[in-house]
Amino acid sequence: MTAARPETSLGRFLRGWSLVLVIGAGGAVLGGCSLLPANNTTTQLKVAQPAEADTDNPNVTTRRISAYELTIDAPPELRSLLMEHLDLARFRDTPDDMRLTAAELRRLAAVAPEQATKLLETAGYFNAKVRTEEVGDLSDGVRNLRLVVETGPRALVRQMDLRIEGPLRTAAERGDKLATALERTLTQSWQLPVQSGFSQGDWAASKNALLARARAQGYPLARMTHSEAVVQADDNQVDIAVTLESGPLFTLGELTVEGLKHQPEESVRRLAGYQLHQPYNEKLLLDFQERLVGTQLFDSASVEIQPESVTPPPGAETVEVPVTVKIREAARQQVTLGIGYQTVDGPSASVEYTHRKPFGLNIRERTKLELAKTRQVLETEISSHPQPNMQRSLASVRLERLDDNNQVNTNLSTRLGYAKETEPEDRLTYVELLRAWEHKPEVQTTVAGAISLNQQMTWRRLDSRVLPSKGWSATMTVGGGWADSSTQAKGPFARAIGKAYWYQPLPGKWLFSTRVEGGQILAKSDLGLPEALRFRTGGDDTIRGYAFETLAPLDSAGNLTGGRVLLDGSVEVSHPLTPRIPQLLGALFVDAGNAAQNWGDYRPAWAYGTGLRYRSPVGVLRFDLAKGNRADRWRMHFSLAISL
Repeated sequence: MTAARPETSLGRFLRGWSLVLVIGAGGAVLGGCSLLPANNTTTQLKVAQPAEADTDNPNVTTRRISAYELTIDAPPELRSLLMEHLDLARFRDTPDDMRLTAAELRRLAAVAPEQATKLLETAGYFNAKVRTEEVGDLSDGVRNLRLVVETGPRALVRQMDLRIEGPLRTAAERGDKLATALERTLTQSWQLPVQSGFSQGDWAASKNALLARARAQGYPLARMTHSEAVVQADDNQVDIAVTLESGPLFTLGELTVEGLKHQPEESVRRLAGYQLHQPYNEKLLLDFQERLVGTQLFDSASVEIQPESVTPPPGAETVEVPVTVKIREAARQQVTLGIGYQTVDGPSASVEYTHRKPFGLNIRERTKLELAKTRQVLETEISSHPQPNMQRSLASVRLERLDDNNQVNTNLSTRLGYAKETEPEDRLTYVELLRAWEHKPEVQTTVAGAISLNQQMTWRRLDSRVLPSKGWSATMTVGGGWADSSTQAKGPFARAIGKAYWYQPLPGKWLFSTRVEGGQILAKSDLGLPEALRFRTGGDDTIRGYAFETLAPLDSAGNLTGGRVLLDGSVEVSHPLTPRIPQLLGALFVDAGNAAQNWGDYRPAWAYGTGLRYRSPVGVLRFDLAKGNRADRWRMHFSLAISL
């Protein structure tokens, strides 16, 4: 980087400028990126003699100063820069046995304006004026220093000369569409345009971003052959020039897979997502890597090229580079044990068995057993290896027994379909055959069933799937089919249910979140639908203050039964309880909603409460106390919430 000043009658001349870091015995002195003449800084030093100083006793100046305070009068972003790098700021926090003497403090106060001036130059202020003052009452032995900064105008970029040379320029001149588009992208995405404020950090970031973009989009050997920033300090203007040598275009060559033991190589190759000899693009390889991890067949996967190992022939415009996939397979067989506690069911336990190549077939099988006080579930699922578009076939069987206030529901369901799972969205299409047995005391057991075709979609636009703080996610399931019952009429039905979450950070480190869920069944009023297809709400993840799924309509005998319409939601704000543990938050919330036979009978219940949140690496741990308007006591809720 170079800086220039117009020559004057005093003999000013061009001066180079650099970032200087001088570390001495007394501390570190951080210089700015431009060494300008000293007469550009007006320094008024007013540091009084220390209260304990005695000119007849020179040893007094070696006494340690108990403390001193520093105030920096500058814009916030510059105040942070100075507080971080000025010696006068950094030495405030030294241990008692290393505190400064009065003489050392005076020395730091004297050099602070020069240090500050050079730091301000790195932020683009080349004509700043800085002075130090000692203010306040010194009777308490505490020095009160103030650094006053008059920044002056910030330097602006006056001219920008960005040149792209090499095979990329040649291909663009020849009319190659990809090269022309990339050249345009590199030029338009330059981060330090004309009339923007100049700083050394922005200058370095702009060059790094230019190089990274060129290397990620086909030219991994791109390099900067020339970069210059000429500062006209008197005019507060900067002329910048950059020349990028692209190097040859890389194309993707032979694919090599390393680390496979049991899974077939074809399961890796089919997910590549690119063609042989296709131009290299970093995103292509990252997407390939994500698809491999998403199969759940591998604990880790990396897809990479080695551009530094390639020596292009002189004048070559394209070079083919091999692609290497390094795999670490997940265990072929795996058993996972789990224990938990719910406010409704009490303690629970689960065991899950996964086989990633049962009977030597290229499929994945998973079986899980869950045991709790009122709920027992046994399910098994078999799925194929993903296709190039991440679609996989699946089949599952699930047996569930629910015991609720002497009412026992047993549900047996079978699904056959296919799933497509990607980062922004998931898609599940399946045919479901459901059979249910509903047993109530002194009432004839109802046998009901349904066959339906269903489509489920999930969309995510979150900053984090595990610990979301900004964005939204939504799930929608629609389906329809034929239902029958031993006690009611048979006939067609349609069913839809949707759920959405939204997260938004607020000023002051507050986090706002909201949830809404709604559903509807379209069918004749006397149609006998299985209980598993009808709606209930209430509990840890819906409307706190009520027991699990106790908000629902009543049948003619006064027993809870599933409804045909559903609407509920929540609003919550949370805030860290202490700066030392920002993961621990306090929360306030309001929930409302209900399920009913029809919208005319819909009467929402509501609840309010407070709770604690701990944002752990696996999800948000929640502990809540809530009181519902239809409940006679406060209810405790505890759950681990992982976003959709």
